[in-house]
Amino acid sequence: MSSHHGVPVRGLMSTRTSPVFEGFFGRMFRSLHPATFGASDNETIANLTALAGAMSAPFDPPKDGKDDEESGIPALYTYLGQFIDHDLTFDPASSLQKQNDPDALVDFRTPAFDLDNVYGRGPDDQPYLYDGDNSFLLGDAIHGAADPNARDLPRNQANPRRALIGDPRNDENAIVSQLQGLFLRFHNRTLTENPGLSFAAVQKLVRFHYQFVVLNDFLPRIVHSSVLKDLKSGPRYDAGKLKFFHWKHHPFMPVEFSVAAYRLGHSMVRPAYRLNDGVLLPIFPVPPDFPEGFTGFRAMNPAWGIDWGRFIDIDIRKYDGTPDEQKQRLQLAYRLDTSLVNPLSNLPPAVASNPSALALRNLERGFRLGLPSGQNVARAMGVKPLADTEILIGQAVDTPPQPLGNILTVSKIFANNCPLWTYILAEAMHFREPVKIPVRENVTINTPRLGPVGGRIVAEVFLGLMFGDSNSLLSLDPDWTPPRGPAFALKDFVAYALGR
Repeated sequence: MSSHHGVPVRGLMSTRTSPVFEGFFGRMFRSLHPATFGASDNETIANLTALAGAMSAPFDPPKDGKDDEESGIPALYTYLGQFIDHDLTFDPASSLQKQNDPDALVDFRTPAFDLDNVYGRGPDDQPYLYDGDNSFLLGDAIHGAADPNARDLPRNQANPRRALIGDPRNDENAIVSQLQGLFLRFHNRTLTENPGLSFAAVQKLVRFHYQFVVLNDFLPRIVHSSVLKDLKSGPRYDAGKLKFFHWKHHPFMPVEFSVAAYRLGHSMVRPAYRLNDGVLLPIFPVPPDFPEGFTGFRAMNPAWGIDWGRFIDIDIRKYDGTPDEQKQRLQLAYRLDTSLVNPLSNLPPAVASNPSALALRNLERGFRLGLPSGQNVARAMGVKPLADTEILIGQAVDTPPQPLGNILTVSKIFANNCPLWTYILAEAMHFREPVKIPVRENVTINTPRLGPVGGRIVAEVFLGLMFGDSNSLLSLDPDWTPPRGPAFALKDFVAYALGR
């Protein structure tokens, strides 16, 4: 691996803020004041707790069939987003219990789309991840799906059996765990079909496919087309169009991205997923009725093999609405909005605690890291801020059962003072684009996308990290196209990994 993709020093906290220091984490909008939501810490937490409660939906039991909260985005993109986050960032040192300085946080992940969460430090430094021919080791067979070669991740023999992978977080639920397995299989097939290439050349080819999907498939799924158009000169993304993400020497990870804008995926999570004909469960346990969920960090249940046609449009199917056929339908991510499904309101202790509600964790983390309000970020970007009455709290369904309340119905403390994460989700509810779903009920869904604040932050960071990486597709060969053609997308990545 090149020095550019080397592993950062572990266990070393960087210096505190200074005018010349640029840490692994930093700020895009350094001149903006932190948003406050009360006269004291206790009052602030009480107000954020109320907002988190308003952003948490009632429990929706597992079911098959059409759902009004579904977007036009296949469900696997939710977990590709989680996988990307784990590729870019890892901050084990910060705490919700203290005021943190982002310039003093260490990103133990290289801030680059280099798949270090897959490759780790490579076969020389971590040989236990690899077979003797530089292919990845795979784990035990898993069943229940149409994929005859489905395998768990390789694991140690301790109890619980932890995955032996480049980033342990990619074992935190059964879906991202099996997506990690697809990346291992994609590498293995690329290695087998290119016997004359070195490990480094195969690694580069896999990275280029991944980066191509990120730029040309994933970003357009989550960011409004008008935002992406402003970042291009002709058909190409243009580094000169980046207005807000700049660095002195090397790209850093902006907290406005990692703590607010890129937490969009939490809104996309469904309350439950069907993995195959026999398995339909909530994402996390919801006792007493649903004591089991897809919680990870353990050996995969051998009956939990994923039928990937339920998560990504690799199979063209027609449905007549019968219960058996509804079991096989393509599940879609939930819409970007200011609502999180109920299983995320009470995370299992193995995932998070104190607080266990994901919405509150996000809001409190943004406060502890001194994020500015959404309105102030909009003004700094030259964007007219949403009015308070436009910051709606709830599900972005086409016809809500009752009108959604705005953020002032939670507390007047949020007047012209919306937490950045909430603001970005609320903004997406006003920026929709029609998406046709030919592989399902052949419907068109008005799908919320990240708008001029949230979308611009996400797109600029994605593009900035690639332009700032001398080994990336955008730096080395911006006209590169996958051998399978310029329309290559996540579904093609999955199909190749499956051997199709």
